[in-house]
Amino acid sequence: MNQNQNANYFVHESSYVDANVQIGEGTKIWHFCHIQSGAKIGAHCSLGQNVNVGNNVVIGNYVKIQNNVSVYEGVTLEDYVFCGPSMVFTNVIDPRCKYPQRGSEFYHKTLVKEGASIGANATIVCGHTIGKHAFIGAGAVVTKDVPDYALMVGVPARQVGWACECGEILPKFKNEVQCPRCGREYLLEQDRLVVK
Repeated sequence: MNQNQNANYFVHESSYVDANVQIGEGTKIWHFCHIQSGAKIGAHCSLGQNVNVGNNVVIGNYVKIQNNVSVYEGVTLEDYVFCGPSMVFTNVIDPRCKYPQRGSEFYHKTLVKEGASIGANATIVCGHTIGKHAFIGAGAVVTKDVPDYALMVGVPARQVGWACECGEILPKFKNEVQCPRCGREYLLEQDRLVVK
């Protein structure tokens, strides 16, 4: 099924939207995408070319998913999440072709919280939470939970600093810091960055 003429969202004619899908106002779904049954996509999202949204996936508002990304069942993206080109989500820890593990009882949940950014070609191993406004560098492999505002790079991903809500990498600091771009102020409390 493609876009209803009266719908308040856009689906390119080359894409497929299965039955029982919710798509919010102003969302744009571009070439060669597939939105599977039970998926819920919020308002004002952008799904680039060749994006697959799995069964029962929940995507918030103002989410941007770049080309060649599959958001598998078990993944939830909160508002304002950015998924870079060809980044990867998984949903099974120990996949075997001979012994398939299909269905929600096998899938490990992944939550990407509000405002987090995931760089191009990064991999998010399932069963983890990526904190609010965290920044996952290109090519990183996330194998554990990520704190709010954390800057993660490498394989496996390790924290190398902090990122502001606006995306600026924060300068080195001990207890408090101000973003040089937007002026937001933060405090470090027991290894957690919080808004001052």
